[in-house]
Parts: sequence; C-alpha cells; structure tokens
Amino acid sequence: MTPMSDSSLRALEPDEAKAHLRASIRRDRLQRSERRRHEAAAALRDLVLGLPSIQEARCVSVYASRAHEPGTDLLIEALHRRGVKVLIPLLGDGLQRGWGVYHGVEDLVERAPGRPPEPSGDFLPSATLAEADVIVVPALAVDTSGTRLGQGGGWYDRALMEARPAAPVVALTFANEVHDAREHPLPRERHDLGVDMVITPEGAFPLPA
Repeated sequence: MTPMSDSSLRALEPDEAKAHLRASIRRDRLQRSERRRHEAAAALRDLVLGLPSIQEARCVSVYASRAHEPGTDLLIEALHRRGVKVLIPLLGDGLQRGWGVYHGVEDLVERAPGRPPEPSGDFLPSATLAEADVIVVPALAVDTSGTRLGQGGGWYDRALMEARPAAPVVALTFANEVHDAREHPLPRERHDLGVDMVITPEGAFPLPA
C-alpha cells in the first residue's frame, strides 16, 4: 500500500485513514533488526521504571509484546522482580476480555498464531484492571493531543473503561510514530480513549489525554 499524504488521509473517513496508517506503520516496523528491537526494549524498560508513578505502584498492567512491537518482556520481568503484581491481557472463553497475573518468563504462552503471549494461569475478569496503579498500552502511533492509534480491534478502548481514573495510561511507541497534533493529527473517533503519556526509546512525554 502506497503511503498517503496528510491531506489525502484527512479526506478519508476516520476508520479508512486508520487502516492506511496501520498498514504503513506495520510495514516500517518490519524493517527493524532484532538487535535494534532489543536495544529499544531495554531503553523502554529503563524509562518506564524511572517514572514516579511506577516506583510507587503495587500493581501494573502491561501488554505482552509481539514481534516488531515496542518490546515489553524486559519491563515485565523487571517489575515482577520488584515484587509488583503485573496484569497481562488474557482472552477467556468466547474471547472474553480479561487479565492474567505474570509469574515468570516461562509462564507466557502464545496460544494461537498472531496472538500476543498470554499468562497460563487463571482468567481474571475485565474489572480486575481497576487494581492497576499504572497501565502500559501498545500503540502504533500517538499524537501530542493524546490520541492513540491501536491495532484496530478496540480491545484497549473497551478495557480501559474499567480503569481507575487516577491510573495513568502510558503508551509505548517508536520515536517516528509520535505525531505533532497541530500538523499531523491522528484520526480519532468518539470511542477512542486518549493516553496520558507516550514513551519512546528516546524519552518520556506527558500528554493532555
């Protein structure tokens, strides 16, 4: 798919513009080497762990990353070693949205091709997210108004309805996926929930969610 100009994207309906952006970003992510992805994951770990809200947290929700996503394996293990309860997305019967508790690297299982790794333990209901003091979410892109471009399934937009209002929502992306909302705003629909901060391997940036 050929990348579209900003003016062409703005002329599309939001769902169509999102589809074009997702295809372009996913294609770009495939160009990163395994070494660069590992370096990025280590930088993201250190930046997230340095957040005051994380240092005080007793429970944190973190997505389990797939290949070519901003990596979270190092972050999840570091939180676990600190004694933090880590909640990871888990699908239950009938694709129910829920959570599982992380118990170690060997605990994460890829249950189906293309699905993120999931904990092998008990399925916890969606309302369990209210326990999280900080929520780390995936993003294909984020703009400086706090708009987040997700994978397209709406999973986190629904899940975040269960979060405590005081719990900051932190998105992880690569630096070139952060857009200036004044010049390159991301398409946003009424159901899209914003984020409070975006972290790239280069730094952490608070946002007006």
